[in-house]
Amino acid sequence: MITPDDLLLVLKNRFEQHMHRHPGLTWTEVEARLEASPGKLISLQQMEQTGGEPDVVGFDTKTGEFIFCDCSPESPKGRRSLCYDQAALEARKQNKPAGSALEMAAAMGLELLSEEQYRALQQLEPFDTKTSSWLKTPDPIRKLGGALFGDRRYNHVFVYHNGAESYYAARGFRGLLRV
Repeated sequence: MITPDDLLLVLKNRFEQHMHRHPGLTWTEVEARLEASPGKLISLQQMEQTGGEPDVVGFDTKTGEFIFCDCSPESPKGRRSLCYDQAALEARKQNKPAGSALEMAAAMGLELLSEEQYRALQQLEPFDTKTSSWLKTPDPIRKLGGALFGDRRYNHVFVYHNGAESYYAARGFRGLLRV
């Protein structure tokens, strides 16, 4: 398990190596906010341990929050082979996955990315060129049994639908954390 001090060093190094993800922001401001938010550090630690490579991808001027997101090139390895939510997991009669994306995200203190957030992330650099990631699904789609996921193929971001109960070894989820 990575210590909080080691995590801060990892995050600082990633922040400095990928300045294009957060132009105009400084590590000093981010670090101060993290040190004042131990619960958020636990979420970031879980993101790191499951292969997410979290980094700052923005700043919300309305709330004053830094926005962290999983920036691993592919959907985090430790969060794949999950159906969309608990209802989908319970609906499966056989070959159930180990869990669901929404419940795992909630347990980690994260949100799934919306379609808009996913497309914004993809503007920073290419992600999910070999995998896919579940996305926050609007209620009308989910009520009909579906769920959204996205990926990048042919240098284009695609958003698709699938049955919420489906799961694949190459589909996980990217988390978003506000600090």
